[in-house]
Amino acid sequence: MTSNFTKKWTIVAMIPLLMILVTPNIISESFAIDMVTCKDGDVLVKKTQTGNHACLHESSIDKIEARGWGTVVQSNDNVTVMEGVEMEGEAMASPGSLITLSRANVPATIPMHQGFYNGESVYYIITDSSDPAHAEVITENQGWKVELAPLLANAPAEALSKTYMFKNGISGDGVHGFQGEVFTSTPAQPDDYSALTSHVHVTWIDGVESRILDSDEMIMAAADAGDVTLAELPVVLNMPQIVWPEGQMMVKEDKTLADDTPYGGGQVLDIDTEEMSVTFIAHRGWGPDGRTIYYIVTDATPSGPAGMMGVVDAPTAASLIANSAAVDLFQFSNGITGSGPLGFQPGIAASAPGDSNYSPMWRVFMIGWEAPEDASILENKSDIDAYQKAGLISVALARPMDSDHIVNCPFIDPFQ
Repeated sequence: MTSNFTKKWTIVAMIPLLMILVTPNIISESFAIDMVTCKDGDVLVKKTQTGNHACLHESSIDKIEARGWGTVVQSNDNVTVMEGVEMEGEAMASPGSLITLSRANVPATIPMHQGFYNGESVYYIITDSSDPAHAEVITENQGWKVELAPLLANAPAEALSKTYMFKNGISGDGVHGFQGEVFTSTPAQPDDYSALTSHVHVTWIDGVESRILDSDEMIMAAADAGDVTLAELPVVLNMPQIVWPEGQMMVKEDKTLADDTPYGGGQVLDIDTEEMSVTFIAHRGWGPDGRTIYYIVTDATPSGPAGMMGVVDAPTAASLIANSAAVDLFQFSNGITGSGPLGFQPGIAASAPGDSNYSPMWRVFMIGWEAPEDASILENKSDIDAYQKAGLISVALARPMDSDHIVNCPFIDPFQ
């Protein structure tokens, strides 16, 4: 066979999570496969940092090799390469410009807790903690993992909402096994509400008969009377509210999940205040090194993206735009069609659970292909850096509605 770059050829590389739609029965569903098909006028490039393959226009060859981004692969007609092994045979089906991740959208059931605001019930979840001790205790008590997010401790006061947690007294559903937490705001007070909560311990004085305190005012009155002591702790928890006195999170009407389920119209599938659980849609994407991640969406700012996704509008989060408590998340504004929030390939996060720089609060950057018709799959942060350096993509801070854009997207394990 002779080399011919005007022909189409296909490269198949096994990776942990990617499955591109192809003709049925050509690829077994038991595999997750990254298939790159180059069209006329393109060249196949092997990425220097990852060893994966991509298709780029032949006019980019000099720039790619000069900058050390990758190496042009001389491919033969009718050859498929899988895990570095050449196999002659029939050409694989072309995936066109559609990518979907296997299990791209799955249900994630999370335990709820009951607390109080101004004497009425609030139902909420706990997903992240800046403090390892609290992460461990809450994980054990609720039977669902709370991720450690040390960067949350850097959040400014204007991005936090004060929450009271009881260290003794009447037994209940609180973080420490006593009465439920008391909140000082709900999403009905958008100028004050934040899912990120500062942490105030309430402790009953020995000899004082404990009772339920269900509002900020009752707690302050008890403190003034000498019945309880209050102690602020340098701990921040991510405690998104699901149901509050004036409302609740939007529940998606169509609860059927598929790999191509539209991103908008709500992130919650079910709220059960009797079983004390809420079921979110967990979206699949990539961590900074290409590992699989899943995340839910609970709130965002500004109101436009929040409304599109069907989540709580949380303007206070805008104060994180230049703060280290927020981490970069890269989404795509054009290119290959997929399950990302704008209808293109799934996003890539700059950190993931277990990383020292993990946070559930995401500062969103938009990636745009200079030539969308030549787009290929980016799988990790190194891919982004390399393609940006080569001038093939632009990366810009997202500013919908000409406003700072922050999204609360806790990374979770939906299968726990």
